[in-house]
Amino acid sequence: MTAPRLALTLADEAVELLALRALHWPRMRTVFVADVHLGKDAAFRAAGIPLPGGAHATDLARLTAVLDATGATTLVILGDLLHARDGRVDALDRAVAAWRARHDGIDVRLIRGNHDDHAGDPPPHWGIATVAGPHALAPFIACHEPAQPPTGYALCGHVHPGVWLGGRADPSVRLPAFIVGRRRAILPAFGRLTGLYVMTPEAGDRVVAVAGDRLVALPGPTLFSAAQGAGK
Repeated sequence: MTAPRLALTLADEAVELLALRALHWPRMRTVFVADVHLGKDAAFRAAGIPLPGGAHATDLARLTAVLDATGATTLVILGDLLHARDGRVDALDRAVAAWRARHDGIDVRLIRGNHDDHAGDPPPHWGIATVAGPHALAPFIACHEPAQPPTGYALCGHVHPGVWLGGRADPSVRLPAFIVGRRRAILPAFGRLTGLYVMTPEAGDRVVAVAGDRLVALPGPTLFSAAQGAGK
């Protein structure tokens, strides 16, 4: 099937996967995204790697699109809002502050990820509450790194999952994906400047690829990939 949203039931809660690379929890008017990696382009330029600017403006606009599409009042970021300390440039600070002012009625929470540990917490004027994971939002447990909790259902990031679509010998296209298991779901990286790395799915995982503005639920075992180094 292909659609911009896919309805699921996780831990007896109705949720939606969105082609916008977010998970929507309608009952609590909450959306989850993972691995935004703001400032990655600036960090690469600081290291002498030429990348065009403006990635943060695109990703902030996409966050606005998620909020507009869902009517959510809470945004939970499952780690790695920021990419690196060198990426915390004035242009990014001004852009995030302006974005936050436009959405001052939204409760924004960051589950601290490994990149956030190095980049530092968001400044107070961004209005983003930062907490350590795992963070309970019963029945869900918000994590950065994938977890298999004994109770509850984990929503995770860090891995940046994706999928090859096409023949195994000659893959034709690589797409970000949701990996939905029995006790945890791994969200695709929200930030556009992220790579992919091949790994093996666990038994029972469902793979839902993001193909532009559509989701593609893939049948059966699927070779999928996760970002090499980006989340680790």
